[in-house]
Amino acid sequence: MRWLIVFLLAFLIFNRLGAWLGRIGLGRLPGDVRFTLWGREIFLPFASSIVLSVLAAGISYML
Repeated sequence: MRWLIVFLLAFLIFNRLGAWLGRIGLGRLPGDVRFTLWGREIFLPFASSIVLSVLAAGISYML
């Protein structure tokens, strides 16, 4: 259940910071889905969320 909450929070962060994260390469990985529905752009960053989760796990493991 905790991982579901973490992924939902990651999706919210990606949607808010999408333009900035696109400049550093996140959000354009294979597995990230972007589509338009009823005039709104929906972005589901599955691959980028996994990359950031692995990065956060590695940092927490080192500390």
